[in-house]
Amino acid sequence: MWQQPTSLFTDHYELTMLQAALRSGAAHRRSVFEAFARRLPDGRRYGVVAGTGRILEGLEHFRFGAEQIDFLRSTRVVDEATLEYLEGFRFTGDIYGYAEGELYFPNSPILTVESTFAEACVLETFILSVLNHDSAIASAASRMVAAAGNRPCIEMGSRRTQEESAVAAARAAVIAGFDSTSNLEAGHRYGLKTVGTAAHSFTLLHDSERAAFEAQVAALGRGTSLLVDTYDVEQGVRTAVDVAGPELGAVRLDSGDLVEQARWVRRLLDDLGNDRTRIMVTSDLDEYAIAALQSAPVDAYGVGTALVTGSGAPTASMVYKLVSRTNDAGEYVDVAKAAENKASVGGRKSAVRRLNERGRATAELVGIGERPDADANDRDLLCRFVTGGELHEGWTGAEGVRRAALRHHDSVQELPGVARRLQRGEPVIPTRFIDEV
Repeated sequence: MWQQPTSLFTDHYELTMLQAALRSGAAHRRSVFEAFARRLPDGRRYGVVAGTGRILEGLEHFRFGAEQIDFLRSTRVVDEATLEYLEGFRFTGDIYGYAEGELYFPNSPILTVESTFAEACVLETFILSVLNHDSAIASAASRMVAAAGNRPCIEMGSRRTQEESAVAAARAAVIAGFDSTSNLEAGHRYGLKTVGTAAHSFTLLHDSERAAFEAQVAALGRGTSLLVDTYDVEQGVRTAVDVAGPELGAVRLDSGDLVEQARWVRRLLDDLGNDRTRIMVTSDLDEYAIAALQSAPVDAYGVGTALVTGSGAPTASMVYKLVSRTNDAGEYVDVAKAAENKASVGGRKSAVRRLNERGRATAELVGIGERPDADANDRDLLCRFVTGGELHEGWTGAEGVRRAALRHHDSVQELPGVARRLQRGEPVIPTRFIDEV
């Protein structure tokens, strides 16, 4: 959960826009903003929505207290009239969109904010910073889980990113199907399963590998995982078995040719009577390395750097655009950006996922101003998160993560099998606006 006010996690120009809109009188026009991605990262077949729960948690703390107001005043970011408005700021509008864990495609209306222009404007940077980071991580994690099949993936990337990003990445990874994380703060905040045993430094600390293994087993039990590649892998495996016996939980391999190494380590463990001892591999894994290990006798994957950097796509490239607003008569007018390669589609959106008779997704249908006519099997995609400034229950905290993980699992099951392949390609289903159906 957010431990401080979130109101300054924003860009300077959000508040200068607010000041100008207050001056012109347009700040209180009712407005509809939409977060979406114009395209998926090159070659990706689908994206995964993540971060919605964190946005909603942060919304509860989006206040301009004395400290924030003093900073804005002392740095002359905005004038006194704007500061007076911000002092009483509280979001009073509506927020709805795709459930966290849901899959998205180009132009999917992922998150919609309906409120005054002033309220929606100041939320823009905060919303995008969370959605873009968390969705990038979840999208990469989903590909890794698909490559791993039934073998569990463990998130181990905390030391490869900023401390708060590490917590967010662990949360996003579990939503997308990871089994657990090494990050204790993520476990504390969101009820995630945490795991971990020892690093190479623990072995190097002791006078011998045997002494290190004996200390670890004495402290953590025979079911622990022993890191066997600090020195010689074969000798490490033999020493681990000698110290822990057939009850040894796992050995971890962190270097070398992991495919070949896993094969002969499996044979060695079996020959030594440790046929129940599992093999875990780490060492800069990504979805392609995991896929290459499918034929190897590996039981679990520990993933770090590639995961927390989005495996080559560190942002989901989502944008937040005004799509409708009221005029001076109080009537809604659809608006859209027309710039080349950055055009948007005006109007309040609704969306359904079209499913065939076997429950497989065939298209994303987006209606403008009205819900698309849906077949009996089609599934509505928009969920209500905030109404009149009041947060609906079930979308935040540990409950929100569990709910999002289930949504992701069920959504992936709807996709054609080709979606889980790692080959580059177009989005696995098309996005169609209502007039194209």
